[in-house]
Amino acid sequence: MSIKQIIILFGFLGLYLSCATNPFTGKKTMALVSNESLFPSAFQQYNQFLTENKVLTGTKDSEMIKRVGERIAIASERWLNANGYQGYLNDYKWEYNLVDDKTVNAWCMPGGKIVFYTGILEVAQNETAVAVIMGHEVAHALANHGQQRMSAAYVQQGIALAGNIAIQDEQTRNIFNQSYGIGSNVLGMLPFSRAHETEADKIGLILTALAGYNPDEGAELWKRMAAKSGGQAPPEFLSTHPANETRIRELQQLAPKAKEEAAKFGITSFRPLSPL
Repeated sequence: MSIKQIIILFGFLGLYLSCATNPFTGKKTMALVSNESLFPSAFQQYNQFLTENKVLTGTKDSEMIKRVGERIAIASERWLNANGYQGYLNDYKWEYNLVDDKTVNAWCMPGGKIVFYTGILEVAQNETAVAVIMGHEVAHALANHGQQRMSAAYVQQGIALAGNIAIQDEQTRNIFNQSYGIGSNVLGMLPFSRAHETEADKIGLILTALAGYNPDEGAELWKRMAAKSGGQAPPEFLSTHPANETRIRELQQLAPKAKEEAAKFGITSFRPLSPL
């Protein structure tokens, strides 16, 4: 069996074994790992993380994070219910925590477990930008991006294993391992991640608007993110995120579409910017 045949075989096998539907795009996605097994593991890891980090409670910022998170969660349920996905969030256990850490980051685990670092609030500067970030991170969870990445990793490992079994010649096997390690990452997993980031931006801005926050702030936030990075981002083809210029342009294009979607729910005006 040739290397090409191995890759095609495992690709079709992955698609055949299990697929899920992304409710926001209608596309079939790979789901070799079920949420029933993924969520409990994510919840356990989240709880472990909280015990190992300084979680802020009862402060103005920590209460703001919870308030914004709850609004984004409500917006998510409204959109899903209106589009025929009642009960989609039944197994989600929403939780929003602010951690005292200068890292410029935020994330949402599968199942709705969210963490903001205090460092990202310095870039956000206002509650609307926090909603943009929250919407983006929640979108990753709602679209099951973690599930897809894990499934893709299993297929990637399977192809590598099959290639090593099928290729008898040691020199050819070494070339395969070197080429596959680089090629599958640059040509496969990295673009896969960039596609997830772009998808999360689109979904996230819709959720932001549905929660009553102006999606125009998305591009403004990312301008501040770009300034914070000081132009140190790697080339786009070697990054898991779109280039700053690409992202700003796409966010500017997505904002009017998010407003149109919000208007379907009767939301035509947004909360004013509220500085942190």
